[in-house]
Amino acid sequence: MKVEQFTTNNGLVQAELAELRERVKGKTFSDVVDDEGHQYVDLVMEGGGMLGIALVGYVYVLEQMGIRFLQLGGTSAGSINAMLMAAAGPKNKEASKWILEILANKNFEEFVDGDSDAKDFVKAITADSSIKKLLWKGAQVIDNMRDDFGLNPGQNFHDWLSALLKERGVDTWGKLKQLRLQGNENLKLRDGSAYTSDTVGRLALVAADITTQTKVNFPAMADMYWADPDQVNPADFVRASMSIPFFFHPFRLRDLPYGPNELKKWREVGYTGNIPDEVFFIDGGINSNFPIDLFHDNNKVPEAPTFGVKLGADRDKPKIISKFPNLVGAIFDSARQVHDFDFITKNPDYRHLVHCLDTDHFDWLDFSMPDEEKLRLFETGVRGAANFLIKFDWEKYKELRSTMVTVKHKSDDMVANAAVQKLINEVRPDKQDAAIGEQDI
Repeated sequence: MKVEQFTTNNGLVQAELAELRERVKGKTFSDVVDDEGHQYVDLVMEGGGMLGIALVGYVYVLEQMGIRFLQLGGTSAGSINAMLMAAAGPKNKEASKWILEILANKNFEEFVDGDSDAKDFVKAITADSSIKKLLWKGAQVIDNMRDDFGLNPGQNFHDWLSALLKERGVDTWGKLKQLRLQGNENLKLRDGSAYTSDTVGRLALVAADITTQTKVNFPAMADMYWADPDQVNPADFVRASMSIPFFFHPFRLRDLPYGPNELKKWREVGYTGNIPDEVFFIDGGINSNFPIDLFHDNNKVPEAPTFGVKLGADRDKPKIISKFPNLVGAIFDSARQVHDFDFITKNPDYRHLVHCLDTDHFDWLDFSMPDEEKLRLFETGVRGAANFLIKFDWEKYKELRSTMVTVKHKSDDMVANAAVQKLINEVRPDKQDAAIGEQDI
């Protein structure tokens, strides 16, 4: 495929962009800007295997509208896109065109890098084969599951991503960290004052450490697993995040750093046992497939919003469970979505920041997806981004957050005052008794 098939030679995409430019001309999306006229937001992306192609369409439209990104986060496919965006170049430059070149030239079927039995079983799954055939093919991969805990080593993916990052001069987290700092000096607020924040350029990729039952945020928690995180290949973070259970081998690490400081860090995340000799990581989607809470701070009105993009329709209709595969899928979806849905329910302001891309008619495990389907997925992301940008109202969102922050601060004050009064009563019971006596009189 050629990049132009996705963009300049795609009539639907060009029509969407032309209409969008007219409808959002001069519209404000953030208070963080630069001298080139870019507006900056944070972005969190959901996981979803091949559905991640829609994320590229979403980001492409945002970039075409002059939007750039401060913090990037995601799980699984979302973490892949976040990593590629981070490595593409300084934050004021477009990332999606480079990612589209990658998308156009990669045979994703190569990610299915298991033996012939594993490949046959994957084909049977994506072909919606009969139960009889699935059982027959499944019997051939029992040894894969028993010996390796998964069908595919995932080495092709790791090698592919490592090569792409190296192409951008990034072969360690230390180098990527420096790249993410570039351009910070050009950021400012709309009133002309400098914009400074310790979190600018932050990358947050979610993985699941199933050895200690820990939700892991890379690279923030990398020093718990590596003695020198700055020398770690960033592809390791993504490989841990995208290890789809049983589809890929878990990502395994040995020789974790051990000492008082490391033990303290483990205690801070709630793990009270000894540091393990080996840890297994699988897809972060098993505990947070859409980690929209990554950059949340309910104590202030943000200077830039956190946009979130979901892969799949919102929870607006019941699951139809008529066959066993439906049941398995519903169980899996519930497990990976419940935490994120719960967060949005408790923080309803995020409903104004999140857009759900309608990818329900695509197979997220179809690594042999034909080019026409890839184009449709990309276009789904394009339409979704256009609809979101038209509806989003930054000024009204800030008003909503201001109200919520005021309520939060008042609640905190009430709790603090109650705690102080309780302490006074405990320290000076005579005053409490005197007050009770006065009430009796």
